[in-house]
Amino acid sequence: MKIFLSKINESWIVDRVRSEWYTYNPSISTEQVSKADVLWIISPWLWKKVPKRHLINKKVVCSIYHIDFKSFDENERKDFFERDKYVDFYHVISVNTKKQLQTLTNKKIVSIPFWVNQNYWFEIPNRNKLRNKYNLKNSDYLVGSFQRDTEGNDLISPKLIKGPDIFLEIITNLFKNNKNLKVVLTGKRRNYLINNFEKLEIPYEYFEMVNLKNLNELYNILDLYIVSSRVEGGPQAILECSRTKTPIVSTDVGVAPEILHKDSIYEVGMFEKAKPNVEYAFKNSEDFIIPNGMKKFIDMFQDYYEN
Repeated sequence: MKIFLSKINESWIVDRVRSEWYTYNPSISTEQVSKADVLWIISPWLWKKVPKRHLINKKVVCSIYHIDFKSFDENERKDFFERDKYVDFYHVISVNTKKQLQTLTNKKIVSIPFWVNQNYWFEIPNRNKLRNKYNLKNSDYLVGSFQRDTEGNDLISPKLIKGPDIFLEIITNLFKNNKNLKVVLTGKRRNYLINNFEKLEIPYEYFEMVNLKNLNELYNILDLYIVSSRVEGGPQAILECSRTKTPIVSTDVGVAPEILHKDSIYEVGMFEKAKPNVEYAFKNSEDFIIPNGMKKFIDMFQDYYEN
């Protein structure tokens, strides 16, 4: 069995997943689609880049991360059902997405969160020393958000599925009661939050694009990480926080209910009731570190290919 993964080249988590797959599984992988037995369309919008003769003659697995039904217009629906003709089975990274996808297809759906690489994500002792490295005070109460919050078409409008308006409301309320609060941001398209923080004079530090070593360090300096999304596939930050033992709370999206304690999941408007449970999340994430987390995918492909 040889598996081919479609390329994406968007500086997204999926690029890293693809790279790690080829690094750790050379014996069952190929970068030549013609030599593959199984085509893994790791990003659904890339299916049209695969010649139809291969889609017809090979096993096709397609990953779906989330479905935003509010923006699932006629063109997206048409594209989905056209692609569905060639897909043998689907992979999703959360049970939440599986439930969404089951409303659109009768094909088999396997839910497995992406693996987490423990060589990148781990707890670092001496947090105070790390904070000094980034010119942050030990007295600061640092709240993190490491995913984009602004639409790409105008760099002004909030990307509502990511819930930056929810995050802003939470931070505004927290800051009223804790003037030591400071927000730590990374990644591209953070314009919506930055513009609002400046208007409201809420302190923040922005590290636009950092490498994985620095990102791991930034997780380790936080007092709290907040996921405020309305719709998510992962987010991978849930597993990364779990491995770095970063306190995290989240809306009920993506893998949150599979990794986090129920007390760490909040409803919009009920944030104050959420309580991080670091040890619970860390224990649940153990099952997804390499090699175990990657083996789940190998078994998935092997089972389907042989049967």
